[in-house]
Amino acid sequence: MHFPVSGVDTHPLLPPLVSLVISTFTSMGGVSGAFLLLPFQVSVLRFTSPAVSSTNLVFNIVAIPSGVYRYLREGRLNWPVALVVILGTLPGLLFGALIRINWLPDPTRFKVFVGCVLLYIGGRLFYDHTPWARRRQARIQEFEARVQQRLEQVLKQAGHTTGQSLPAAARVRTAQVSWRQVTFEFLGENFAFHAPALFLLALGVGLISGTYGIGGGAIIAPFLASVFQLPIYTIAGAALLSTFITSVAGVGIYYAIAPWYPAQAVRPDLLLGALFGVGGLLGMYLGARLQKFIPGTLIRLGLGAVIIALALRYIGGYLLK
Repeated sequence: MHFPVSGVDTHPLLPPLVSLVISTFTSMGGVSGAFLLLPFQVSVLRFTSPAVSSTNLVFNIVAIPSGVYRYLREGRLNWPVALVVILGTLPGLLFGALIRINWLPDPTRFKVFVGCVLLYIGGRLFYDHTPWARRRQARIQEFEARVQQRLEQVLKQAGHTTGQSLPAAARVRTAQVSWRQVTFEFLGENFAFHAPALFLLALGVGLISGTYGIGGGAIIAPFLASVFQLPIYTIAGAALLSTFITSVAGVGIYYAIAPWYPAQAVRPDLLLGALFGVGGLLGMYLGARLQKFIPGTLIRLGLGAVIIALALRYIGGYLLK
């Protein structure tokens, strides 16, 4: 089958099958499948124009909504966190798209950038298993265990059963908002974060996201837990929502600036991206079901090895040419 926008010729079942396999394993390791889908498009499908970045964002648009709906329905969306992240990411996306089109249109140079991003992600997966990271994670896990214990008590006291709306105490409620600090209430406790710091972090993530073609949630979520010390229960939905919104905005940005670059393929291949998204949607569900049968350490280290090997191939290919 020929995809006229991207110029790719492939069997229509290949994109969803590939994203199904990738998302199944990456979702078990807590990493977005979009990181590995782009290298597949670049190296296997030979889709190397700037349009591959915008097409990669379509994957998130198709695959994420069901998860966002679940968090919204349960009252687990932390709106202040999501809003600050989105506001910071959007301008970064615009500049990232311009960098991709103006400074990284060459496939070889773009692969170096992709390799650097993958090197960070793979390195992070390995670092999480070092003694230094384990000590830090132990403190986070202890904090999360206390949060989970308190949550179970609240649900039990409210007589909560599956399918019911969560009690008010188990929902995230905004308490105070200012330009410097945002405070929200959860389980009777107040948590706060420095809004300008989170905005600057999101701006940097948006820059990477717009250039690479990802939503950025997988990069920013670990910082929200480890640096800003916010409960994972309260940030997962916000990270997912921000990834979805910024992916939609990213596709819109690429569409908006495409007329200024008539000599380049900039607009996303919606059909190809949607096919990847359908496979990703099923893969994320399957990964969640299979995760309990495979050791987490094995999953993360295996993913880290694959990602780093791919990163070194891209970077080495440029340095040794």
